[in-house]
Amino acid sequence: MIGFLKPAAHRNPLSDDKTDETYRYLRLQVYIGIFVGYAGYYLVRKNFSLAMPYLIEQGYSKTDLGLALSGVSIAYGLSKFIMGNVSDRSNARVFMSLGLLCSALVMIMMGTVPIATSSVTIMFLLLFTNGWFQGMGWPPSGRVMVHWFSTNERGTKMAIWNVAHNIGGGMAGPIAILAMAVFADWHAILYVHGFIAMAVAAFIFLTVRDTPQSAGLPTIEAYRDDYPKVFEYSESHEQEFSAKVIFFEYVLNNKLLWTIALANAFVYFVRYGVLDWAPTYLSEIKQFSFADSGWAYASYEFAGIPGTLACGWLSDKVFKGRRAPVSILYLLLTLACVLVYWQNPPGHPNVDIAMLIGIGFFIYGPVMLIGVHALDLAPKKAAGTAAGFTGLFGYLGGAVAANVVIGMVVDTAGWDAGFELIVAACVLAIILIAFTWSAEQRTRHNH
Repeated sequence: MIGFLKPAAHRNPLSDDKTDETYRYLRLQVYIGIFVGYAGYYLVRKNFSLAMPYLIEQGYSKTDLGLALSGVSIAYGLSKFIMGNVSDRSNARVFMSLGLLCSALVMIMMGTVPIATSSVTIMFLLLFTNGWFQGMGWPPSGRVMVHWFSTNERGTKMAIWNVAHNIGGGMAGPIAILAMAVFADWHAILYVHGFIAMAVAAFIFLTVRDTPQSAGLPTIEAYRDDYPKVFEYSESHEQEFSAKVIFFEYVLNNKLLWTIALANAFVYFVRYGVLDWAPTYLSEIKQFSFADSGWAYASYEFAGIPGTLACGWLSDKVFKGRRAPVSILYLLLTLACVLVYWQNPPGHPNVDIAMLIGIGFFIYGPVMLIGVHALDLAPKKAAGTAAGFTGLFGYLGGAVAANVVIGMVVDTAGWDAGFELIVAACVLAIILIAFTWSAEQRTRHNH
C-alpha cells in the first residue's frame, strides 16, 4: 500500500500527567474534524440534484438524469464496503481528506468542463466516480470513532456526529442559491460546492488524527476502562489485520453482522421509499402544491436530527450500550406513522406533514444505530469493513430497490401496493433486529 496511506505509527507514551489533558483535547479535535469533514462530503453528494432542473432545460429527460444519478448510489454502496476495508489498513486522516479532495475535483470538473455534462453516459461515469470517492467518508470516520471513543459512550457520540449529514445535505441548497446569485450560472451549483469541499478536505487533514497510540496515548479501552462486551477483547486487537483476516474472520463469518446488514436493506427501503416518493405521492394523491411538497420533504430530513440524537442517548444511557431495543422501538413507531400517512384521506394536509415528520424522526434512529451496531460487532481494526458491509446492503439492496421496485409497482398496481411493500419492509427489519436482541442479552449476562 502507498506509504502515506498506512496507519500512523505508534509514538512513545506520554507521561501520566499529560495523558488526560492531551486525550481530552485531541478527542474534541478529531471529533470536530470528522463532523465538519462528513458534512463536507454531503455538499458534493447532493448538489447535482439541484442542477437537474437546468439540465432538463438543456433537453435531458427525468429518466436520463435519474439514470445518471443512480451512478452515485451504486458506486457508493460498493465503495463503502471495499474502501471500508482499505480504510481499516490506512491512516484515517489521509484517507478521509483524500477522498473528499477527489470528490470535490470531480464536481469542479462537471461544473467547468463542457464535455462533462454533454451526455448521459459521461455524467453517469463522473457521478459513479464521485460516488466511489464518497465511499471514503464514512469508514475512516468509523475508524476514528472506535479508536477515540469507547463502547458505552459511542451511541451518543455517533448520534451527534451522524447529524453532520443532515447539516451538509441541508447546506447544499443555500450554497446553491448563493452561487447562482453571485455567478448567475447554473454550473456554479457544481463547482462552488467543489471548491468549498476542497477547503473542508484541508480542514480534515489539519484536525483528524489516526489513533490515540499514534499520539503517544494509551488505547481508549485502557483510558476509560471500558472494554467491548460483544466479543472477547485482547491486545491482539490493537494490531492491524490483513484484508483476508478482516473479511473471513470478522465480517463474512459474523452471523449477527449479516443479520443487521439484511435489516439495514429493509430500513433503507423504508427511508428512501417514503422520502424519494413523497413529492410525487403528495401531489398525485393528497393534492399538495409543489411548494407544500417541498416543505414536507425538508421537514422529513430535519426531523431526523432530534430523532437521531434521542436514539443515541436512549441506547447509551437507558439500555446501557444495547442497540436492538431502541432500533425496534423506533421501527414500531415508524410503522405506525407510515400506516397513518398512507390511510389518511386527502384534505388533511397537517396530518400528512405530521406523519412525514414522525417517519423522519424515527427512521433515522435505526439508520444511525445499525452503523453503531456494526462497529460494536467487530474489533476496531475491522470497523470500516463491518460498517461498509451494512452500507452495501443499505444502498444496493435498499436505496436502489426503493427507487426501482416501488416505481414499477406503483405504475402497475397503484400506490396501495407500494405502501404494502414499505410496511412489509418495516416488519422484516423489526424481525431481523429482534434476532440480535437475544445475542446482546447473552453477552450482557456473560460479563
